[in-house]
Amino acid sequence: MNPWKGLRGLPREVWLVCASTLVNRLGTMALPFLVLYLTQGRRWTPEEAGFGMMVYGAGALAAGPFAGRLADRLGHVHVLKASLWTSGALLLVIPFATTKPVLFALIFLWAGLTQAFWPSAMALLADLAAPEQRKAVYALHRLSVNLGMAVGPALGGIIAHHSYTWVFWTDGLSTLAGAILLGLLLKARPRPVVPHGHGPGASPWRDRRLAFLLLPFIPMLMVFFQIEGTLPLWVVRDLGLGSRFYGLLFTVNTLLIVALEVALNLAMARWPHGRQLLLGALFFAFGFGLTAWATGPTTLILTTIIWTFGEMTLFPAMSDAVATLAPPDRRGEYMGLLSLCFAAALALGPWLGVLAYAKVGPRAVWLATFGIALGAGLLLARFRTPAVPARAES
Repeated sequence: MNPWKGLRGLPREVWLVCASTLVNRLGTMALPFLVLYLTQGRRWTPEEAGFGMMVYGAGALAAGPFAGRLADRLGHVHVLKASLWTSGALLLVIPFATTKPVLFALIFLWAGLTQAFWPSAMALLADLAAPEQRKAVYALHRLSVNLGMAVGPALGGIIAHHSYTWVFWTDGLSTLAGAILLGLLLKARPRPVVPHGHGPGASPWRDRRLAFLLLPFIPMLMVFFQIEGTLPLWVVRDLGLGSRFYGLLFTVNTLLIVALEVALNLAMARWPHGRQLLLGALFFAFGFGLTAWATGPTTLILTTIIWTFGEMTLFPAMSDAVATLAPPDRRGEYMGLLSLCFAAALALGPWLGVLAYAKVGPRAVWLATFGIALGAGLLLARFRTPAVPARAES
Protein backbone atom coordinates (compact mmCIF):
# COMPACT_ATOMS: atom_id res chain seq x y z
CA MET A 1 0.00 0.00 0.00
CA ASN A 2 1.28 3.46 -0.91
CA PRO A 3 1.40 5.58 2.30
CA TRP A 4 1.30 8.79 0.22
CA LYS A 5 -1.95 8.03 -1.56
CA GLY A 6 -3.88 10.22 0.87
CA LEU A 7 -2.33 13.28 -0.78
CA ARG A 8 -3.93 12.62 -4.16
CA GLY A 9 -7.16 14.41 -3.32
CA LEU A 10 -5.56 17.61 -2.08
CA PRO A 11 -6.65 20.83 -3.80
CA ARG A 12 -4.35 22.26 -6.47
CA GLU A 13 -3.88 25.41 -4.40
CA VAL A 14 -2.32 23.42 -1.54
CA TRP A 15 0.39 22.16 -3.88
CA LEU A 16 0.96 25.70 -5.16
CA VAL A 17 1.47 27.11 -1.66
CA CYS A 18 3.87 24.27 -0.82
CA ALA A 19 5.72 24.69 -4.14
CA SER A 20 6.11 28.42 -3.52
CA THR A 21 7.43 27.71 -0.03
CA LEU A 22 9.92 25.21 -1.45
CA VAL A 23 11.20 27.72 -4.03
CA ASN A 24 11.49 30.37 -1.32
CA ARG A 25 13.28 28.04 1.12
CA LEU A 26 15.73 26.76 -1.48
CA GLY A 27 17.34 30.19 -1.28
CA THR A 28 16.99 30.76 2.47
CA MET A 29 20.47 31.66 3.66
CA ALA A 30 20.53 35.28 4.86
CA LEU A 31 19.31 34.58 8.40
CA PRO A 32 21.61 31.58 9.06
CA PHE A 33 24.57 33.73 7.95
CA LEU A 34 23.47 37.01 9.53
CA VAL A 35 25.93 36.84 12.45
CA LEU A 36 28.81 35.93 10.13
CA TYR A 37 27.79 38.72 7.74
CA LEU A 38 27.82 41.28 10.53
CA THR A 39 31.09 40.09 12.12
CA GLN A 40 33.07 39.22 8.99
CA GLY A 41 31.42 41.20 6.23
CA ARG A 42 30.75 44.35 8.29
CA ARG A 43 33.58 43.90 10.84
CA TRP A 44 31.20 44.36 13.77
CA THR A 45 31.95 43.02 17.23
CA PRO A 46 30.22 39.80 18.37
CA GLU A 47 28.17 41.89 20.81
CA GLU A 48 26.93 44.13 18.00
CA ALA A 49 26.11 41.08 15.87
CA GLY A 50 24.23 39.54 18.79
CA PHE A 51 22.22 42.75 19.08
CA GLY A 52 21.42 42.44 15.37
CA MET A 53 19.98 38.96 15.99
CA MET A 54 17.98 40.35 18.90
CA VAL A 55 16.59 43.06 16.60
CA TYR A 56 15.51 40.34 14.16
CA GLY A 57 13.78 38.44 16.96
CA ALA A 58 12.06 41.61 18.14
CA GLY A 59 10.75 42.27 14.64
CA ALA A 60 9.36 38.75 14.39
CA LEU A 61 7.73 38.99 17.81
CA ALA A 62 6.17 42.36 17.02
CA ALA A 63 4.69 41.22 13.70
CA GLY A 64 3.19 37.85 14.68
CA PRO A 65 -0.30 38.72 15.96
CA PHE A 66 -0.72 41.81 13.76
CA ALA A 67 0.16 39.90 10.58
CA GLY A 68 -2.48 37.29 11.29
CA ARG A 69 -5.15 39.91 11.98
CA LEU A 70 -4.23 41.75 8.79
CA ALA A 71 -4.51 38.51 6.81
CA ASP A 72 -8.02 37.92 8.14
CA ARG A 73 -9.07 41.43 7.11
CA LEU A 74 -7.40 41.70 3.70
CA GLY A 75 -7.39 38.04 2.69
CA HIS A 76 -4.80 35.34 3.32
CA VAL A 77 -3.64 35.19 -0.31
CA HIS A 78 -3.12 38.97 -0.53
CA VAL A 79 -0.98 39.09 2.63
CA LEU A 80 0.93 35.96 1.61
CA LYS A 81 1.90 37.51 -1.71
CA ALA A 82 2.68 40.89 -0.14
CA SER A 83 4.97 39.25 2.42
CA LEU A 84 6.98 37.50 -0.28
CA TRP A 85 7.24 40.55 -2.55
CA THR A 86 8.23 43.00 0.17
CA SER A 87 10.62 40.75 2.11
CA GLY A 88 12.27 39.65 -1.14
CA ALA A 89 12.76 43.24 -2.26
CA LEU A 90 14.11 44.23 1.15
CA LEU A 91 16.74 41.47 1.04
CA LEU A 92 18.08 43.01 -2.17
CA VAL A 93 18.39 46.39 -0.42
CA ILE A 94 19.96 45.37 2.93
CA PRO A 95 23.58 45.12 1.62
CA PHE A 96 23.38 48.78 0.56
CA ALA A 97 22.72 50.03 4.12
CA THR A 98 25.72 52.12 5.19
CA THR A 99 25.01 52.93 8.85
CA LYS A 100 24.14 50.75 11.84
CA PRO A 101 20.80 52.44 12.65
CA VAL A 102 19.62 52.01 9.05
CA LEU A 103 20.75 48.39 8.96
CA PHE A 104 19.05 47.64 12.30
CA ALA A 105 15.86 49.24 11.01
CA LEU A 106 15.99 47.14 7.83
CA ILE A 107 16.63 43.94 9.82
CA PHE A 108 13.64 44.72 12.06
CA LEU A 109 11.43 45.37 9.02
CA TRP A 110 12.73 42.26 7.23
CA ALA A 111 11.85 40.10 10.24
CA GLY A 112 8.35 41.52 10.43
CA LEU A 113 7.64 41.10 6.72
CA THR A 114 9.01 37.56 6.75
CA GLN A 115 6.96 36.70 9.82
CA ALA A 116 3.78 37.83 8.03
CA PHE A 117 4.17 34.84 5.70
CA TRP A 118 3.49 32.14 8.29
CA PRO A 119 0.05 32.96 9.73
CA SER A 120 -1.20 33.73 6.21
CA ALA A 121 0.12 30.46 4.80
CA MET A 122 -1.12 28.33 7.70
CA ALA A 123 -4.56 29.94 7.69
CA LEU A 124 -4.84 29.58 3.90
CA LEU A 125 -3.92 25.89 4.08
CA ALA A 126 -6.61 25.39 6.73
CA ASP A 127 -9.14 27.09 4.43
CA LEU A 128 -8.15 24.93 1.48
CA ALA A 129 -8.11 21.49 3.13
CA ALA A 130 -10.88 19.43 4.65
CA PRO A 131 -10.49 18.87 8.42
CA GLU A 132 -9.40 15.26 7.96
CA GLN A 133 -6.69 16.37 5.50
CA ARG A 134 -5.14 19.16 7.56
CA LYS A 135 -2.54 17.21 9.52
CA ALA A 136 -1.17 15.77 6.28
CA VAL A 137 -1.32 19.19 4.61
CA TYR A 138 0.69 20.80 7.40
CA ALA A 139 3.16 17.91 7.23
CA LEU A 140 3.46 18.45 3.47
CA HIS A 141 4.12 22.15 4.03
CA ARG A 142 6.81 21.31 6.61
CA LEU A 143 8.28 18.91 4.07
CA SER A 144 8.64 21.76 1.56
CA VAL A 145 10.31 23.89 4.24
CA ASN A 146 12.76 21.17 5.23
CA LEU A 147 13.62 20.25 1.65
CA GLY A 148 14.46 23.86 0.96
CA MET A 149 16.43 24.26 4.18
CA ALA A 150 18.46 21.19 3.29
CA VAL A 151 19.77 23.12 0.27
CA GLY A 152 19.61 26.82 1.18
CA PRO A 153 22.12 27.10 4.06
CA ALA A 154 24.55 24.68 2.38
CA LEU A 155 24.42 26.72 -0.82
CA GLY A 156 24.76 29.85 1.30
CA GLY A 157 28.04 28.56 2.71
CA ILE A 158 29.48 28.31 -0.79
CA ILE A 159 28.20 31.74 -1.79
CA ALA A 160 29.34 33.39 1.46
CA HIS A 161 32.89 32.22 0.76
CA HIS A 162 32.85 34.59 -2.24
CA SER A 163 30.37 37.34 -1.33
CA TYR A 164 28.03 38.02 1.59
CA THR A 165 26.18 40.49 -0.60
CA TRP A 166 25.17 37.64 -2.90
CA VAL A 167 23.91 35.68 0.12
CA PHE A 168 21.25 38.36 0.58
CA TRP A 169 20.62 38.76 -3.13
CA THR A 170 20.19 35.02 -3.69
CA ASP A 171 17.80 34.81 -0.76
CA GLY A 172 15.88 37.83 -2.07
CA LEU A 173 15.66 36.46 -5.61
CA SER A 174 14.39 33.07 -4.41
CA THR A 175 11.76 34.84 -2.30
CA LEU A 176 10.66 36.89 -5.30
CA ALA A 177 10.55 33.70 -7.39
CA GLY A 178 8.13 32.22 -4.84
CA ALA A 179 6.04 35.39 -5.09
CA ILE A 180 5.97 35.15 -8.90
CA LEU A 181 4.86 31.51 -8.71
CA LEU A 182 1.98 32.40 -6.42
CA GLY A 183 1.11 35.51 -8.41
CA LEU A 184 0.84 33.63 -11.68
CA LEU A 185 -0.99 30.55 -10.47
CA LEU A 186 -2.82 31.26 -7.20
CA LYS A 187 -5.85 33.48 -7.43
CA ALA A 188 -7.22 35.41 -4.46
CA ARG A 189 -9.99 33.55 -2.65
CA PRO A 190 -12.96 35.16 -0.91
CA ARG A 191 -12.78 35.41 2.85
CA PRO A 192 -14.06 32.25 4.58
CA VAL A 193 -17.80 32.19 5.07
CA VAL A 194 -18.84 32.05 8.72
CA PRO A 195 -21.22 29.08 9.18
CA HIS A 196 -24.91 29.96 9.54
CA GLY A 197 -25.81 30.86 13.08
CA HIS A 198 -22.29 31.91 14.04
CA GLY A 199 -21.36 35.54 14.49
CA PRO A 200 -17.87 36.86 13.90
CA GLY A 201 -15.30 34.90 15.87
CA ALA A 202 -14.06 36.23 19.20
CA SER A 203 -10.50 37.44 19.62
CA PRO A 204 -8.01 34.63 20.21
CA TRP A 205 -6.66 36.62 23.16
CA ARG A 206 -9.92 35.79 24.97
CA ASP A 207 -10.06 32.13 23.95
CA ARG A 208 -9.24 30.13 27.09
CA ARG A 209 -8.97 26.88 25.15
CA LEU A 210 -6.29 28.44 22.95
CA ALA A 211 -4.44 29.70 26.03
CA PHE A 212 -4.48 26.23 27.61
CA LEU A 213 -3.12 24.85 24.33
CA LEU A 214 -0.37 27.39 23.63
CA LEU A 215 0.96 28.07 27.13
CA PRO A 216 2.36 24.53 27.61
CA PHE A 217 3.54 24.55 23.99
CA ILE A 218 5.98 27.42 24.59
CA PRO A 219 8.20 25.51 27.06
CA MET A 220 7.99 22.51 24.72
CA LEU A 221 9.37 24.69 21.93
CA MET A 222 12.07 26.03 24.24
CA VAL A 223 13.18 22.42 24.74
CA PHE A 224 13.18 21.86 20.98
CA PHE A 225 15.25 24.98 20.27
CA GLN A 226 18.09 23.60 22.36
CA ILE A 227 19.19 22.20 19.00
CA GLU A 228 20.46 25.74 18.34
CA GLY A 229 21.63 26.49 21.89
CA THR A 230 23.04 23.78 24.13
CA LEU A 231 23.24 20.91 21.63
CA PRO A 232 26.11 22.40 19.57
CA LEU A 233 28.01 23.13 22.80
CA TRP A 234 27.52 19.53 23.98
CA VAL A 235 28.47 17.96 20.66
CA VAL A 236 31.31 20.22 19.54
CA ARG A 237 32.88 21.65 22.68
CA ASP A 238 32.28 19.04 25.40
CA LEU A 239 32.32 15.82 23.39
CA GLY A 240 34.82 17.07 20.79
CA LEU A 241 32.96 15.52 17.85
CA GLY A 242 33.34 18.59 15.64
CA SER A 243 31.03 20.87 13.69
CA ARG A 244 30.78 18.43 10.77
CA PHE A 245 29.22 15.78 12.99
CA TYR A 246 26.88 18.39 14.45
CA GLY A 247 25.78 19.20 10.89
CA LEU A 248 25.32 15.48 10.23
CA LEU A 249 22.68 15.34 12.96
CA PHE A 250 20.58 17.81 10.96
CA THR A 251 21.07 15.73 7.84
CA VAL A 252 19.61 12.76 9.74
CA ASN A 253 16.77 14.99 10.94
CA THR A 254 15.97 16.25 7.43
CA LEU A 255 16.12 12.80 5.81
CA LEU A 256 13.68 11.40 8.36
CA ILE A 257 11.27 14.32 7.85
CA VAL A 258 11.39 13.96 4.07
CA ALA A 259 10.90 10.20 4.21
CA LEU A 260 8.33 9.81 6.97
CA GLU A 261 6.50 12.93 8.15
CA VAL A 262 3.72 13.07 5.58
CA ALA A 263 3.02 9.33 5.77
CA LEU A 264 3.13 9.46 9.57
CA ASN A 265 0.52 12.20 9.74
CA LEU A 266 -1.67 10.50 7.16
CA ALA A 267 -1.66 7.46 9.44
CA MET A 268 -2.61 9.63 12.46
CA ALA A 269 -5.12 11.79 10.57
CA ARG A 270 -8.05 10.69 12.74
CA TRP A 271 -6.21 10.59 16.04
CA PRO A 272 -7.49 12.97 18.73
CA HIS A 273 -5.21 15.96 19.02
CA GLY A 274 -4.47 15.34 22.69
CA ARG A 275 -3.15 11.84 22.03
CA GLN A 276 -0.88 12.95 19.18
CA LEU A 277 0.41 15.95 21.13
CA LEU A 278 1.26 13.70 24.09
CA LEU A 279 3.07 11.24 21.85
CA GLY A 280 5.14 14.05 20.33
CA ALA A 281 5.95 15.36 23.81
CA LEU A 282 7.13 11.92 24.93
CA PHE A 283 9.46 11.70 21.93
CA PHE A 284 10.85 15.12 22.89
CA ALA A 285 11.23 14.15 26.55
CA PHE A 286 13.16 10.97 25.82
CA GLY A 287 15.05 12.33 22.80
CA PHE A 288 16.45 15.35 24.62
CA GLY A 289 16.56 13.79 28.09
CA LEU A 290 18.63 10.81 26.97
CA THR A 291 21.14 13.22 25.40
CA ALA A 292 22.64 13.43 28.91
CA TRP A 293 24.01 9.93 28.31
CA ALA A 294 24.66 10.32 24.57
CA THR A 295 28.43 10.67 24.45
CA GLY A 296 29.29 9.11 21.12
CA PRO A 297 28.18 9.31 17.49
CA THR A 298 25.84 6.31 17.62
CA THR A 299 23.93 7.39 20.72
CA LEU A 300 23.68 10.99 19.52
CA ILE A 301 22.23 9.85 16.20
CA LEU A 302 19.76 7.68 18.13
CA THR A 303 18.58 10.57 20.31
CA THR A 304 18.30 12.76 17.19
CA ILE A 305 16.03 10.15 15.61
CA ILE A 306 13.85 10.12 18.73
CA TRP A 307 13.37 13.90 18.99
CA THR A 308 12.85 14.10 15.22
CA PHE A 309 9.86 11.78 15.62
CA GLY A 310 8.62 14.22 18.23
CA GLU A 311 8.97 17.10 15.77
CA MET A 312 7.14 15.17 13.04
CA THR A 313 4.34 14.17 15.42
CA LEU A 314 3.88 17.32 17.47
CA PHE A 315 4.08 20.26 15.06
CA PRO A 316 1.46 19.24 12.45
CA ALA A 317 -0.92 18.22 15.25
CA MET A 318 -0.48 21.58 16.97
CA SER A 319 -1.09 23.53 13.74
CA ASP A 320 -4.23 21.48 13.11
CA ALA A 321 -5.44 21.90 16.70
CA VAL A 322 -5.13 25.70 16.44
CA ALA A 323 -6.86 25.69 13.03
CA THR A 324 -9.68 23.61 14.51
CA LEU A 325 -10.16 26.06 17.39
CA ALA A 326 -10.13 29.12 15.14
CA PRO A 327 -13.37 30.59 13.79
CA PRO A 328 -13.14 30.71 9.98
CA ASP A 329 -12.84 34.51 9.94
CA ARG A 330 -10.10 34.54 12.61
CA ARG A 331 -7.74 31.82 11.40
CA GLY A 332 -4.97 34.21 10.47
CA GLU A 333 -5.03 35.81 13.92
CA TYR A 334 -5.02 32.41 15.65
CA MET A 335 -2.13 31.26 13.49
CA GLY A 336 -0.37 34.53 14.24
CA LEU A 337 -0.38 33.65 17.94
CA LEU A 338 0.97 30.18 17.16
CA SER A 339 3.71 31.81 15.10
CA LEU A 340 4.37 34.17 18.02
CA CYS A 341 4.99 31.14 20.26
CA PHE A 342 7.72 29.93 17.90
CA ALA A 343 9.34 33.37 17.81
CA ALA A 344 9.25 33.74 21.60
CA ALA A 345 10.65 30.26 22.20
CA LEU A 346 13.41 30.83 19.65
CA ALA A 347 14.34 34.08 21.38
CA LEU A 348 14.27 32.63 24.92
CA GLY A 349 15.04 28.92 24.61
CA PRO A 350 18.66 28.94 23.40
CA TRP A 351 19.57 31.89 25.63
CA LEU A 352 18.15 30.32 28.82
CA GLY A 353 19.53 26.92 27.87
CA VAL A 354 23.07 28.22 27.41
CA LEU A 355 22.78 30.22 30.65
CA ALA A 356 21.71 27.11 32.59
CA TYR A 357 24.38 25.08 30.79
CA ALA A 358 27.05 27.42 32.14
CA LYS A 359 25.58 27.51 35.67
CA VAL A 360 24.59 23.90 36.40
CA GLY A 361 26.25 21.86 33.65
CA PRO A 362 25.07 20.00 30.55
CA ARG A 363 23.60 16.86 32.12
CA ALA A 364 21.38 18.89 34.42
CA VAL A 365 20.08 20.80 31.40
CA TRP A 366 19.25 17.62 29.49
CA LEU A 367 17.48 16.12 32.51
CA ALA A 368 15.52 19.36 32.84
CA THR A 369 14.40 19.08 29.22
CA PHE A 370 12.96 15.66 30.06
CA GLY A 371 10.89 17.05 32.93
CA ILE A 372 9.75 20.13 31.02
CA ALA A 373 8.68 18.19 27.92
CA LEU A 374 6.93 15.52 29.97
CA GLY A 375 5.05 18.06 32.09
CA ALA A 376 4.02 20.10 29.04
CA GLY A 377 2.93 16.93 27.25
CA LEU A 378 0.66 15.88 30.12
CA LEU A 379 -1.03 19.28 29.96
CA LEU A 380 -1.39 19.09 26.16
CA ALA A 381 -2.89 15.59 26.46
CA ARG A 382 -5.92 17.16 28.14
CA PHE A 383 -6.84 19.07 24.98
CA ARG A 384 -10.07 17.90 23.43
CA THR A 385 -10.94 18.66 19.83
CA PRO A 386 -14.07 20.81 19.61
CA ALA A 387 -16.88 19.81 17.29
CA VAL A 388 -16.10 20.96 13.76
CA PRO A 389 -19.02 22.56 11.85
CA ALA A 390 -19.69 21.62 8.28
CA ARG A 391 -17.02 23.07 6.02
CA ALA A 392 -18.19 26.21 4.27
CA GLU A 393 -17.39 26.76 0.66
CA SER A 394 -15.10 29.72 0.06
